[in-house]
Amino acid sequence: MKKVFHVMYDDDEKLLVAARELVSKGIHVNEVYSPFPIHGIDPVIGIKRTRLAITSFMYAMSGLSLAVFFMWYTMISDWPMNIGGKPSFSLLENLPAFIPVSFEFSVFCAAHGMVITYLLRNGTLPGMPATNPDPRTTDDKFVMEITTDTNSMNAQDLESEIKKTDVFELSIKDVKES
Repeated sequence: MKKVFHVMYDDDEKLLVAARELVSKGIHVNEVYSPFPIHGIDPVIGIKRTRLAITSFMYAMSGLSLAVFFMWYTMISDWPMNIGGKPSFSLLENLPAFIPVSFEFSVFCAAHGMVITYLLRNGTLPGMPATNPDPRTTDDKFVMEITTDTNSMNAQDLESEIKKTDVFELSIKDVKES
């Protein structure tokens, strides 16, 4: 049976200082829940940089490819029309006219793809179960989650080290390991 510690703080600076203290003692912090991003917490608790920028670039390039293909197909291949004296037999000659639409569709695909990726990655799509341990973390409290299975200390030692920090509230739950 593992124990899960939900350590609540009433200030983000207190949580950041406590996280530094606990990590320096070899305690692994599993997760931090807060109402806003805490700058500087990622390297302290060992979160690596994400590859979301690469994902966004891939969505934008997919959008650009789709936009250029669709404009080539509709304006040049399928139904060529002479609009304002512009030649309709070459994509290269018409490319300056396609740039605004291509850019907008690239941004459209990148934005919508990133929203869906964000919701899937964080498990916050409608219908997915919530993992927030305390609803006050959406308002003004900050929670650090520490478990005994990811740490070499026993529960009593973990609890005593946690209580040495400027903790606002401490919740300890027993969870069956699956």
